[in-house]
Amino acid sequence: MGNASIGAVLLLALVIGQRLVELQIAKRNTKALLARGGREFGAEHYWLIVALHTAWIAALVWFGWQQQLVWAWVGVYLILQVARVWILRSLGGRWTTRIVIVEEPAIRRGPYRFVRHPNYWLVAAELITVPMALGLPWVAVLFAALNAAMMWVRIGAENKALAGLPKA
Repeated sequence: MGNASIGAVLLLALVIGQRLVELQIAKRNTKALLARGGREFGAEHYWLIVALHTAWIAALVWFGWQQQLVWAWVGVYLILQVARVWILRSLGGRWTTRIVIVEEPAIRRGPYRFVRHPNYWLVAAELITVPMALGLPWVAVLFAALNAAMMWVRIGAENKALAGLPKA
């Protein structure tokens, strides 16, 4: 395995490891939110999000593990991870991969002061950035388009669910 593929494998391991840790955090937070009386919305389309992200990772691994890294895109990915930490810290125990609404005011701190749904923007950027870091622009275009369609459904469901929350 050459230096090029070692870098690609390390990037892929980082992305996969990060997603696995996030799924554990999301599972824990979802359970706690539901125990506090939270209600889940959009469960009927959640499996599509899981399928989309699984296919994205599979495409990255299948086509990207031997690629030479494009370091500028790796840098963008690392900057996005700083934004991820900001988002996770801002939502705290309310961050999850599902739409679980509790009868509390919506979060208006951190990046949520500036933009609605920053986590979705971040994920959209990652779906482009990681394939570009692996020299796979077609994977970036394909999954950006699929994600845009999925986010149209997802954000609509989330906005509907959030509409009933008390104002902060």
